[in-house]
Amino acid sequence: MQQAMIIVNPSSGQEEALEHVRQVVQLLRDTGYEITVKETAKERDATQFCITACMECYDLVVSIGGDGTLHETINGLLDQDHRPRLGVVPLGTVNDFARALQIPLNPKEAIRTLTSSRLRTVDIGRLNNQLFANVVAAGSIAEALSCVSSKDKTQFGAFAYLKEGIKEIANQSAHPMVIRYDGLTWEGDSPLFLAALTNSVGGFETLVPDASVDDGLLHCFIIKDLNIFKTITVSMSLLWGNLKNHKDVIHFTTTHVTVSSPDSVMTNVDGEEGPSLPIELSVLPSFIQVIVPEEE
Repeated sequence: MQQAMIIVNPSSGQEEALEHVRQVVQLLRDTGYEITVKETAKERDATQFCITACMECYDLVVSIGGDGTLHETINGLLDQDHRPRLGVVPLGTVNDFARALQIPLNPKEAIRTLTSSRLRTVDIGRLNNQLFANVVAAGSIAEALSCVSSKDKTQFGAFAYLKEGIKEIANQSAHPMVIRYDGLTWEGDSPLFLAALTNSVGGFETLVPDASVDDGLLHCFIIKDLNIFKTITVSMSLLWGNLKNHKDVIHFTTTHVTVSSPDSVMTNVDGEEGPSLPIELSVLPSFIQVIVPEEE
């Protein structure tokens, strides 16, 4: 009998997560799985649960929660010889990974997707000694995004991030950065460096329209130090999906990039506070198989 581990953040989805767990358990049992349910209670619980699933050769791991729960779950796959298939029931406010894979954002529909026979082999990113699924940002804007409250996320969704980002650009707060990739070096002041694996960043599915979950690339942006008069044009470029064409934005794709600064600069990783600079980013191509909806 196949084994499935359900990793759930019980506080996700306005605390309706455990009701969704019961539905997932019933569905997977009906399809022949033996089920183990693990509830997170503290930081890194999901990572430890996933490590156990890898070591015990589970066939499937289902993440029920937001991008933070998914980020921790995926980090349990680091350096593992056996990696289970991944199922996702998104209960967060942004759910970038689910958006990029067209997994339904409605939990009941996402649960039904777990019976799909279609798998998508996707890339995962590596940041120093951890993994990421969607995006890494560094700079004063990234620091501001880490401070977005749960209340604002619930009330405004993706626009909560946009609001904080515009506010930070308007403050003209930038850090000196050194960014190296493909034998090239960029040095200058920037409020934001961003590296994305998928087309959906902060809930905006048009920010990186060329990105695909399996193209083997990091899609990187450097926003140059801006004044208040340029803030609105960059923001509109983001919304229209042509940020890379803005004259005050440098865009490139790569498989490996390093970012450093003489200042103390924090990062934001998959929507959560990350390590401070310096960082080294790379792509792990075709790293994991994810259950996605059947093709229509």
